[in-house]
Amino acid sequence: MFILDCRTGPAAVWKVASFLVLYHLAAAAWACEGVDTALTDARKQEYAKLVSAATDGKAAPATVSIGAFMKSGDWSAVYASTQIADDGVFFFRNGNFEDVWGGMAEESERGEVVAWAEKLGAPAGLARCFADTVIGD
Repeated sequence: MFILDCRTGPAAVWKVASFLVLYHLAAAAWACEGVDTALTDARKQEYAKLVSAATDGKAAPATVSIGAFMKSGDWSAVYASTQIADDGVFFFRNGNFEDVWGGMAEESERGEVVAWAEKLGAPAGLARCFADTVIGD
């Protein structure tokens, strides 16, 4: 176990803080390695329509906000906010809605979250990236 004694000075605190930030960035990059995460305006519009359709039109495309995009093979997932429900990650295969994950998860649940996505049929890389998205910081 590492214990930081702030009496060692601000330089030590900054070194540890910098290390933790770099570690988190590297971990996030690894989780989504090989997954297309480019969220373009065109994708925001396309997936707002797909999320709207997944809600049977209860959430109009103009009210859907896409916050993250993940694609691997014929599977994709988007983190979306609507005015009709809590935020969630919507999964699609070849543009067809498969399922939605609502809410966030804790680090201790990572394995279960990955397994849930893989059980849907999502590729392993997409499942890892999804887990990293819903676990967050």
